[in-house]
Amino acid sequence: MALINKIREKSGWAIGAIALGLGVFVVGGDLLGPNSKLMGNDATVVGEIAGEKVEYQEFDEVFQQIKTNFENQSGRTAAEGELAMIREQAWNQLIIKIALQKEYERLGIEVTEEELADMVQGNNIHPSVQQAFTNPQTGQFDRNQVIQYLQNLDQMGPNARPMWTNFEQSILQDRIQTKFANLLAKSVYVTTAEAKDYYNAQNTTANIKALFVPYFSISDSSVKVTDAQLQDYLDRNKDMYKVEDGRSIEFVTIPVAASKEDIAYYNQETATLTKQFSASTNDSAFVNTNSDVPYNGAYVNVGELPEQLRASLPLQEGKVYGPYTSGNAMTMFKVVDAKEGTSNAVRASHILIKPENDTPEAKAAALAKAKDVLAQIKGGADFAKMAAQYGTDGTASVGGDLGYFTEGRMVPAFEKAVFGASSVGLLPAPVETEYGYHIIKITAPKTKQTYKIAAVQRSIEPSETTRDATYSIADEISGTSANSEEFRKNVAKNKGLVKEEAANIGKNNILVNNLSNARELVRWAYSKDTKVGDVSPVFEINDQYVVATLTGEREKGYAKVADVKEELTAAVRNELKAKQIIAKLDGTKGTLDQIAAKYGPDAMIRDAQNVTFASGALPGLGVEPAAVGKAFGLKPGTHTAAFEGQGGVLMVELTQLNKAPETKDLAAVKKELITTRSARTEANAFEAIKEKADIKDNRVKFF
Repeated sequence: MALINKIREKSGWAIGAIALGLGVFVVGGDLLGPNSKLMGNDATVVGEIAGEKVEYQEFDEVFQQIKTNFENQSGRTAAEGELAMIREQAWNQLIIKIALQKEYERLGIEVTEEELADMVQGNNIHPSVQQAFTNPQTGQFDRNQVIQYLQNLDQMGPNARPMWTNFEQSILQDRIQTKFANLLAKSVYVTTAEAKDYYNAQNTTANIKALFVPYFSISDSSVKVTDAQLQDYLDRNKDMYKVEDGRSIEFVTIPVAASKEDIAYYNQETATLTKQFSASTNDSAFVNTNSDVPYNGAYVNVGELPEQLRASLPLQEGKVYGPYTSGNAMTMFKVVDAKEGTSNAVRASHILIKPENDTPEAKAAALAKAKDVLAQIKGGADFAKMAAQYGTDGTASVGGDLGYFTEGRMVPAFEKAVFGASSVGLLPAPVETEYGYHIIKITAPKTKQTYKIAAVQRSIEPSETTRDATYSIADEISGTSANSEEFRKNVAKNKGLVKEEAANIGKNNILVNNLSNARELVRWAYSKDTKVGDVSPVFEINDQYVVATLTGEREKGYAKVADVKEELTAAVRNELKAKQIIAKLDGTKGTLDQIAAKYGPDAMIRDAQNVTFASGALPGLGVEPAAVGKAFGLKPGTHTAAFEGQGGVLMVELTQLNKAPETKDLAAVKKELITTRSARTEANAFEAIKEKADIKDNRVKFF
């Protein structure tokens, strides 16, 4: 049975690994059954790959196989988000099976029966077979186990042989893909000159001086951008703006929350429950009967208690505390037992004064500052305010509060000081640790007291009456809105409702802004019956009702100006600003410092040390590949004319060039380049095959 489970787990592994390696996974959606009104003439066609139609049944078979493998390996049912990933894996397996298989056939790549036998029980065992048939005593692959398993296949039940066949197909496909990858890798080579250039780019450094005038030095309002300029920029850079199918919507959510009447009912019920809890003699049974969360029964120290209980310390055994309401949940606690534990817990606050460095002078300065702050607190200054002002760690924002902590949690010197204190209050002197000097205040005394707590936790659910009333609001918006304009007016009439926008939603999206599991909404937006301006029916998503209107459709291809207008406007505006800045800089003579002084306060001078050609970045200015490239092309002591950069206009000067150390051994460099190029070549080849396959993805009709 163990071997059968191993084979089941490994089945489908190889193709899944190929898809993962090629980085082709995208989040998809969830399956839909009978909503056939969304389907066109090809009611059972999920999509088309390389001219072949993919039927729903074929897709579902692959999906169910991967789902079964996942659930066998994880030991649990796949969650909704995991099902989405599994469906995407299924789709990509079909792309591999159909599109790549055609390429394999064109190239004559195959695995013979002899080769398959060699991978299973010959001299070149496939890794999946090795893992499935490893002897647990020796940790080594056992070929005899393979032979024995194959001889007994027909005695293992009706599923054993189909499962083995599927396993063989997985390793066969993996070997074919490996051959294809090796074929591509053989096309990659690196010359000695290329390796030397790469080595120099990584190891030659330059000291660069840059004059930088940021684009933000010119206000956006002073630069007017026309539609013609936007279109021109898009035409010049259209490959940067390739887009997939997209749908834009406006929508409103109406949460289904408990009403005042619901809360009043819960309060009545809770009052009765509190009395029953107080009188209960079997607290674990009471919790398991009445709580949404089962009884725990563990002893906890004061630091692990819920905040509401810590405020009531010391706690009384047998007493019920609460109920406490937080959000949509009610909780009450009963102290079942109390006893002394094995370690102390304490609550403290601190102000950490860090030295600027490790020198004796810096430490002395930090200690003097700590003593001064401590003196101010002793004189009446508020500890929390002083922590916010002088603290240098993350606790400064909460007044230095460290909360409760037990022995063994802090560094030794700090812990010795805190747990050595006999009472609450300010410690008399700063405490030194490797982090600096701590001003410490004990805010709750140390204690070994522990408690066993029984907790009844219940969600406050809206009643059916409340749900109906909430639905009627959504239904009225949907039913009385004939178009987008009426939708907006109807939403505006309902105070408290906020309209949201979601632009260019992908056809396989699950998320729409913060709405999870929104597949029904996405499918409605992509339905062939939904037109721009239409208003949706009411969708129930995550305890809220949602109504939407379709405001835009985008087809796969190149973006239109309207689709990316904001992004285009920013880019064109920077181009226009660059022209203004360059015009002002052009013709100015002198050093970069002199030119900056003549330009004015908006011109900055930055020095960058040990910049490599490969980095493409200037410290303090960010990614500026053009600036780095131009600097490396200069002679030391010379500078460029003004040019357009990523964040502003630049002029760069090469102040010093530090050549890479001489090396005669470029083997490691060549190996690194070949590895990088091989991976890129394989990924590019797959993308090219996908592009050539002309994939039509109609999965949105089904899930």
